[in-house]
Amino acid sequence: MQSFRFNQVDVFANRPYFGNPLAVVAGAEGVSEEQMLQLARWTNLSETAFLLPPQNERASYRVRIFTPECELPFAGHPSVGAAYCALRSGLVDAEAERLVQECDAGLLEVVVEQGDEPIPFVQSPQPEVTELDASVATRAAACIGRDLDGPVPLLVDVGPRWLVVPLGTEEAVHALKPDMQQLARFSGELEITGITAFGMAPSRGGGHQIYVRSFAPILNVPEDPVCGSGNASVAAFILHAGLLDRVGGDYIARQGHELHRDGAVHVRMDPESGGVAIGGRVVPCIEGTIQL
Repeated sequence: MQSFRFNQVDVFANRPYFGNPLAVVAGAEGVSEEQMLQLARWTNLSETAFLLPPQNERASYRVRIFTPECELPFAGHPSVGAAYCALRSGLVDAEAERLVQECDAGLLEVVVEQGDEPIPFVQSPQPEVTELDASVATRAAACIGRDLDGPVPLLVDVGPRWLVVPLGTEEAVHALKPDMQQLARFSGELEITGITAFGMAPSRGGGHQIYVRSFAPILNVPEDPVCGSGNASVAAFILHAGLLDRVGGDYIARQGHELHRDGAVHVRMDPESGGVAIGGRVVPCIEGTIQL
């Protein structure tokens, strides 16, 4: 057996044991794909990331991302957490302000806000937005247990494929009680990761502009605590639906209240290119070694 550096961090959190937990194995070039999947099942987190030397000369590092079920080409909170761990582990220059992440989705730019702790912002893969007919909205409404009376949901592909459902208000998102079995069947038929719903925060605010929830029971993740790819997909919806003036091109989304994991995702949008970057604070919780 070999020893590998192991970290568990909370992503999109400003204190330990909030946000979205992520396991990270550094120096993982000796770990097989089968071992990666087995470890992801053992950690039983929504994702486990493995840091590797880059294969592309333009990249700063390479990351592979596994759920307990499969490998993902891209995921948001693992990308942010992996960038943070690459900086802290010495895999890349700890003072770097720009990195390039290599993953199965391609090469992604990472901008790092340096301070007491680095705050990475990862460019998501270019979102692909697909408009759907009303029958899909009807099925989605049945899955989440709420009638939809606003804009029609959109399918957004950023690697993970989310059906993004606008609900108008934050209170409506808090009130959701999805039928997970029905949602898993629907996700399989539509070949999507799941449903991400969002609503606008009250005008009195709380330091955020929107509230988000993401459901992916087909991946054995009934509700993701704080979902980076889901938030990137919501940003793509906002751009496509012409809602930019309501939230601004640089906003904060909150997620995870229902799971007692309250997190904050910082989202930056480029209206001209349609590009989306997601970032946030990362808090280390566990450091050590793991035997594989």
